[in-house]
Amino acid sequence: MHSDKPGHLPAERAVTVHQPTPITTVPAAPIVPLPGAVPAVQSVILPDGRVITGYALTAPPPTAPVPARPAVSRTAVNIALGGVGFAAACGGLLILTGFIAALAAFVQQLIILAAVIFGGWIAVQVLGTGRDNGGTTVNIRKAVIKRNHFHG
Repeated sequence: MHSDKPGHLPAERAVTVHQPTPITTVPAAPIVPLPGAVPAVQSVILPDGRVITGYALTAPPPTAPVPARPAVSRTAVNIALGGVGFAAACGGLLILTGFIAALAAFVQQLIILAAVIFGGWIAVQVLGTGRDNGGTTVNIRKAVIKRNHFHG
């Protein structure tokens, strides 16, 4: 039980302790030897009279030594590593060349785009409508008349 009061302990419950029952002496069963199929069974009697029966642990048979592999020559290793390095360098140069070509095409497209935009702006300035853009328009006939003091 659980109590919310500080310092209050729950009631004690009865505890049953179970003691193991020892094994009485078991009569040995007849052992039928099978050649090589089942290992020998051993029985051990403990001081309290219990009998433990099990298989004997035998060491595994020794394995044959692994034959030594022939050594690889340093020249062969260096040639193989040189080939790998050369292939990596060629691949890197191929990727770099492709990147430079793509970058050049991109810059060319930007230049063409700037030329089209700037050319369009110039064309609008030159060929634009005849509206007054805040500049001074002079009527030559009236200016000449005004200069000669002929007022009309």
